[in-house]
Amino acid sequence: MELKSLIRDIPDFPKPGIVFRDVTTLLNNPQGLRHSIDTLAEKCQEQELVPDYIVGMESRGFIFGTPLAYKLNAGFVPARKPGKLPADVHSVEYELEYGTDKLEIHQDAVVPGSKVLIVDDLIATGGTAKATAELLDKCGVEVLGFLFVIELVALGGRAKLPDLPIISLVEY
Repeated sequence: MELKSLIRDIPDFPKPGIVFRDVTTLLNNPQGLRHSIDTLAEKCQEQELVPDYIVGMESRGFIFGTPLAYKLNAGFVPARKPGKLPADVHSVEYELEYGTDKLEIHQDAVVPGSKVLIVDDLIATGGTAKATAELLDKCGVEVLGFLFVIELVALGGRAKLPDLPIISLVEY
C-alpha cells in the first residue's frame, strides 16, 4: 500500500513556506491505518525489537502507539504535556525552534530495567523524540528504538537521536 497517497499536504501551514503533512487523512482510511500499524509491528518483529512498553508522545503518538502496543503484547504509556498527569511525574524540558516545551511521564509508569519503544506519527527536527528518550532515561529503562509513520528527512531529526534502530514508513 502506498501510504504517501493517504497523507494530505497542506501548504503554508502553520506558517508560510511550510508544507504540513496531515496524517488525519491516513487515520480515517481503515486500510491505511491497519497497514500502518501492521507494518510497524512487522518491522519490530523483523528487527527483534521486543518491548515491555510502547511510549507515545502527546497526542498523535497515542493514536499509533496504543494499537501497536496491543499488536506487540506490550503496555502503553503516554508522554504528556505538563499538568495532564495526576500522580508524581518525571519531566524534561526541551528546545523547539520557537522556544521550549516540556514532557512528563508518571514516575511509576514503567518498571525500571524494562524495554521500551518510542512511537510518534512524525519525526521532523527530532527534539520531541530525543526529549522522550531523556525522559525514559530518568525512569531507568532501556530504549530499544524509535518508530515513526512519517520522517521529514531534510530536517535531520534522525541525527539527534541515540544510535538505536529508527523505523519510519514514509519519507519526505
